[in-house]
Amino acid sequence: MKILNIIASPKREKSRTLKISAEFMNTIKEKYPEMVIQDLDLFQTKLPEVSGGPVDAKYAFMSGGMPDSESLKSWDEISRFSTGFLEADIYVISAPMWNFSIPYKLKQYIDIIMQVGILFSFTEKGVVGLAKNKKMICITSRGNDYSEGSPVSQFDFQESYLRSIFGFVGITDISFIHAQPMDFAPEITEAGLEKAKSEARILASNLEVNYSLHLQN
Repeated sequence: MKILNIIASPKREKSRTLKISAEFMNTIKEKYPEMVIQDLDLFQTKLPEVSGGPVDAKYAFMSGGMPDSESLKSWDEISRFSTGFLEADIYVISAPMWNFSIPYKLKQYIDIIMQVGILFSFTEKGVVGLAKNKKMICITSRGNDYSEGSPVSQFDFQESYLRSIFGFVGITDISFIHAQPMDFAPEITEAGLEKAKSEARILASNLEVNYSLHLQN
């Protein structure tokens, strides 16, 4: 079994989001010492641009044609990220809320991996997701409290987007841990952070993986 640990915070050791995800990872390592964990730091990784050659190649494939050699080369770089994503069984996304949504590097990564024929396909019955039987845990930190019923809950485009885009490709088992509010009084911030850390440890402790399903796939 493999976890793809997607890091979408540039603050590294100063990141409150990553402090929470570290609690999750440490707990999961204790429970499943044989688990393979691959870190993907989006702010330390050179992500390809989704423009020009890759776009030309994508539409050439979609129309049943073959792209030119230069377009194919750039497409191979795009598809490598997409197939690499599909190889994991569990995903952990650590992403602070930026402007009510996700950091731009995470959006770029999502635009890279969301490729027809790899993560989803078009059929006579509509779109079919190809990333089924997988789990995802999204860990976030927010300056304000965007919980349901709060005065600013309607501005939470982070959770709804992540649920929608990954649900589109077949990942429906998605759990969220939100540390909020993080920009209020220090004692409120600390309490919210500790609560999120506790939730991360509990979620990791209760996480069950199906190794037989992994072998079948």
